[in-house]
Amino acid sequence: MKLSDESLADLPPEVARPTYDRTAVAAGIVHVGVGGFHRSHQAVYIDRLLATGVTDWGICGVGLLPHDREMQQALDAQDHLYTVVERHPDGSAEARVVGSIVDYLFAPDDTEAVIEKMASETTRIVSLTITEGGYNLLGGDGDFDADNAAVTADLEPGATPATVFGIVVEALDRRRRRGLDPFTVVSCDNIEANGSVARRAFQGYAALRDDVLADWIEQNVAFPHSMVDRITPVTTDADRAFLADRFGIDDAHPVTCEPYLQWVISDEFSAGRPALEDVGVSVVEDVRPYELMKLRLLNASHQVMGYLGSLAGLTHVHDAAHDEDFSRLIEGYMEHEGEPTLQPVPDVDFAEYRASLMERFGNASIADTLARQCVDGSERLPKFLLPVVRAQLASGGDIHRATLALAGWARYAEGVDDDGRPLELVDVRSEQIAAAAEKQGSDPTAMLSLPMFEGVRDDDRFVTAYVEALQGLHDRGARAMVADLSGA
Repeated sequence: MKLSDESLADLPPEVARPTYDRTAVAAGIVHVGVGGFHRSHQAVYIDRLLATGVTDWGICGVGLLPHDREMQQALDAQDHLYTVVERHPDGSAEARVVGSIVDYLFAPDDTEAVIEKMASETTRIVSLTITEGGYNLLGGDGDFDADNAAVTADLEPGATPATVFGIVVEALDRRRRRGLDPFTVVSCDNIEANGSVARRAFQGYAALRDDVLADWIEQNVAFPHSMVDRITPVTTDADRAFLADRFGIDDAHPVTCEPYLQWVISDEFSAGRPALEDVGVSVVEDVRPYELMKLRLLNASHQVMGYLGSLAGLTHVHDAAHDEDFSRLIEGYMEHEGEPTLQPVPDVDFAEYRASLMERFGNASIADTLARQCVDGSERLPKFLLPVVRAQLASGGDIHRATLALAGWARYAEGVDDDGRPLELVDVRSEQIAAAAEKQGSDPTAMLSLPMFEGVRDDDRFVTAYVEALQGLHDRGARAMVADLSGA
């Protein structure tokens, strides 16, 4: 059955669906980057909210990049409906049709429409999932990169903006000139202090354009911090086939995810906010303890298993979680390296949280791939794993598992696993990384010259551990090195 507003009533009774009048819903949120994660996470929370009778917090999705055309076409053909399929470890599944996305704009077709949508008085939040590396900050967390070619093109007099920075800042400027309150900018990306990162990016762009506008943004625009969590693999043809076979739904772009869902956000908004706490969101004063826990345990563990598991010939996250050596490695990393760098988290027992992560990692039903964890390592490692190494170096703590993972990334960049099978390096800095990887045979510290290793490349304890780990990976392979550390 092709998914649409008209077909909702004919869906199987076990499929949850919107119980509210979607025609009465206005888009109070504009979201940039409508991928699988947004649709399994933020859009699900808003769907719950709309079910309570709220009508002014629907979502207008926005695509900026050429590959977003596929999402536009899929959602337009389905009245912007799509299906979230929660896959449980026991093999059972639940399907929910989500109706919170009520419109979708593809910026390359009509940038003016996107800017005006953001500038509209009814828009009160602009949210973002633009990836960890999407904020155009030097080194990933430094100043805004004013020399980026797309940014300089946006700043040309009379240019139609194409970047998220140009579009959002232009919309904010129109609101300023019209005497409207600014919208809140909410980053939903996995970045420590993501609100501060977003503020630095958008204010950095605005300062290049107009000092008065930059000052207005600094004084008036809220950039709350948020922690987001739900493991959501890339949608595959197998996911579409499962949905059709199990629930009879023909959906061009469903989402498969785990049952677990969490969102923690600081209570900082420029123009009001939805009652997110009514639908399970934790609205708090300080997000930092929550985000460090998630980034340094869940996300960093994905990095620990991703490169080393791929080198050892494993394919899925659950393969690593159920492998005796790798599971001990992951548990050891979390307990002895990640957790010591954390702050206490209200109402959270770290031992229970670690155990829950291992259960989530072991969920074979969602078939999350290690390859997905290996994308853009030069952006992810500095945000998830290297902060742990720096903190542990400062305190004299253990760094061996994290360092082996970093050496695993360097070895992975050579392009073949331990049995000679090809590995694809997918990274925004792939050319620079591959060039350094070619030198590792004669210079095992070649990768340490990359900017991401600033702050650790001069630490003798780290360099010694890293060189030993890389040499061991070359001489003995990932499986043997992981087995050695898994019992440590």
